[in-house]
Amino acid sequence: MPSLSSLLSRALVLWLLLATFVPCALAGEVGPDPRQTWQLLDYVAVDYAGAIQGGKVVSPAEYAEMREFSVTIRSQLAALPSAPGQSALVAQSDRLIAAVGARADSKTVADLAHHLADGLLASYPIEAVPASPPNPARAAPLYAQQCAACHGPTGAGDGPAGASLNPPPIAFTDPDRAARRSPLALYEVISQGVPGTSMASFSALPDADRWALAFYVGSLAYSPQDRAQGESLWRNNPELHRRLPSIGALTHSTESDLAGILGQAQAKAITAYLRATPKAVAEPAPGLAAGPFALARERLADSVQAYAAGNPSQAKVWALSSYLDGVEPVEPMLAARDRALLREIETAMGQFRAQLGQGAPIRDLDATAKRITALFDRAESVLQDAHTDATTAFLGSFTILLREGLEALLVVIGMIAFLRKAERREVLPYVHAGWIGALLAGVLTWGAATYLVGISGASREVTEGLSALFAAVVLLGVGIWMHQKSLAGRWQQYLHAKMSAALTRRSAVFLFLLAFVAVYREVFETILFFIAMWSEQNSTAILGGLIAGSVALAAVAYWMLGISKRLPIGQFFSISSILIAVLAVVLVGKGIAALQEAGWVAQALVAVPRIEWLGVYPSWQSLLAQLGVAIAAIVGFFVNIRSKRVSERS
Repeated sequence: MPSLSSLLSRALVLWLLLATFVPCALAGEVGPDPRQTWQLLDYVAVDYAGAIQGGKVVSPAEYAEMREFSVTIRSQLAALPSAPGQSALVAQSDRLIAAVGARADSKTVADLAHHLADGLLASYPIEAVPASPPNPARAAPLYAQQCAACHGPTGAGDGPAGASLNPPPIAFTDPDRAARRSPLALYEVISQGVPGTSMASFSALPDADRWALAFYVGSLAYSPQDRAQGESLWRNNPELHRRLPSIGALTHSTESDLAGILGQAQAKAITAYLRATPKAVAEPAPGLAAGPFALARERLADSVQAYAAGNPSQAKVWALSSYLDGVEPVEPMLAARDRALLREIETAMGQFRAQLGQGAPIRDLDATAKRITALFDRAESVLQDAHTDATTAFLGSFTILLREGLEALLVVIGMIAFLRKAERREVLPYVHAGWIGALLAGVLTWGAATYLVGISGASREVTEGLSALFAAVVLLGVGIWMHQKSLAGRWQQYLHAKMSAALTRRSAVFLFLLAFVAVYREVFETILFFIAMWSEQNSTAILGGLIAGSVALAAVAYWMLGISKRLPIGQFFSISSILIAVLAVVLVGKGIAALQEAGWVAQALVAVPRIEWLGVYPSWQSLLAQLGVAIAAIVGFFVNIRSKRVSERS
């Protein structure tokens, strides 16, 4: 049977492999950038009409550019990483080259380019979306400084430096061009530049400035009258809010696309208003107040829209964000008032993500989305009861700390009790350093999440999931090992002879690591939950719940340490081995569930109860993982008992 040090060594290797894999996975694929290919397709779709009219070349320079770009598009598509549909994209690019070479009409070429661009997004999603609604007004001085010399002070393409350029600068005031360009297309041009033209990349500008510039130049073709009409429509028509539910939808929209849905006049007015005032997208629809599930609704609508547009990868991203960033931060408050409703929301959103993965018909997906939206409405009604806001905040704060702290407490107290039974108190500082270090790391996480960067729901779930799996692997090995030693007898002699060197030299480091990982996993989630639920109005109640939860955890720790002191050492190890094995089963279920919520593991739903404190979730993947760990523990215990009997007979 391997020693504890050996088991911990193997677990550390696994953890290091996971730690190495995560940054690589999150960094994304390396290779040619599909953004530039998409940008070239958009450029060809819009500018080809300026090169060919009626089958004749009206601008030789622009026509040569169109031919060059169409060939470049094909070569870039062929060089992209392998993905489903790549061969079809290359074949479509051949048709685009042929159409440009044959001087086809501009509509044919634009349709081919747009269809190819949509296919490119489906296979290689471009997830460029502003972090917050841009402020086009702040871009006016930036435009005057960086762009007016070529494009002119009003965007008419008549700047003094542009007279000598070939091809000439784009006229942003051209209504036909403006109708066919999305803010995303303009952002990509500003960020990447256009090869073969005088348009250089402005990637050195902050991202927020590039988005502000994109919306600013995208609004120059519209009059103040257009914007005023659009504002009136937007403020009085809830249907328009459903058509453009989020900044992401607005970023990808064009006037031409909207005209097919809303009509030419409304599409022009709405585009004029929202490009000049993109923050209006975040406003509630007429008659509706912005509630705690506003972000969840927005991302859910984005998901349905992306799926309908033939982009299931992006739809999955939005669906995950709807739950992780829109629902999960509100979970503690809703659970304190109506836990059954919370479970109903989680189940429905799991079904929605499963439908995305199965390629369900859009009508089925839309029906599920409407059912989820109705659940959001019910949840907001529950949360809007002003009389119990303070009570809910207190209970939410208390239950968060107690729920997240108990698992970490079981691991740390178990290690402390073990070292005391083994009379190895000199190793206790490593354990204490582990959990104290985890608390300090939690404070740094709070600072980063509050002041430096936004930690997405997916990143949170990945961290929690991998940490839980690491802890489960370690605990499974330790549980089997402890069970074997509980059957061996002569504990004091064994511990002094076998554990002294190991605990002093190597295992102390692993005990530190296990304490750190077990506690930081819970601290990480707790910190982000408290950030999400914090409000000045209920700050006293939240702090009260935090203090009460801390006192409750301290009382549980005191009781557990007292019980462990009174147990005979053989019985302590026997009971501890069973509890540790059970905890490993719980953690592996939670780890798989967290990775499912982050989109790392597939989710096949099954009709079983959801029991969070046991790590039981209604999916085959998490249940089978738990079954596997339980079988491994049972087999390990059986082998231990059988080995003892063989040894006794010998």
